[in-house]
Amino acid sequence: MKDIFVEGPISAGFIGESIQKHSSKKDIGAHSIFLGQVRADVLMEKTVAAIDYTTYKEMALEKMDEIRTAIFEKHELTCLHVYHSLGIVHAGEICLFVFASSKHRKTAMVACEEVVEKLKADLPVWGKEIFDDDSYIWKTNS
Repeated sequence: MKDIFVEGPISAGFIGESIQKHSSKKDIGAHSIFLGQVRADVLMEKTVAAIDYTTYKEMALEKMDEIRTAIFEKHELTCLHVYHSLGIVHAGEICLFVFASSKHRKTAMVACEEVVEKLKADLPVWGKEIFDDDSYIWKTNS
């Protein structure tokens, strides 16, 4: 099982390098990319400054393997990469990077969206929304 977790925010450089690595692959016709970014939501009259992500890594990696297997069985993908942050990610920073590649654009787009929805619904990752006054609440996925 590939470790999908990155400590802290996912950098633009990391995303760019991931995309660049695929330029030598000649059987790919389309990439679909999703980037999840931490929002500075206002909840209970407080502004979210960051999210502290946590998980049970072994359980999460097993679930990710199930999701990945199901996606490859359903869609004709060339490759699929998922990276999710752990630890503190500040508002404005990237916390999720999903990168689906296929011969055809529609396949890549549909698979990418499906992976994102499955991750939000089934991946055991929890976020503690930390407000600008250092108080917090546990995030609910939407």
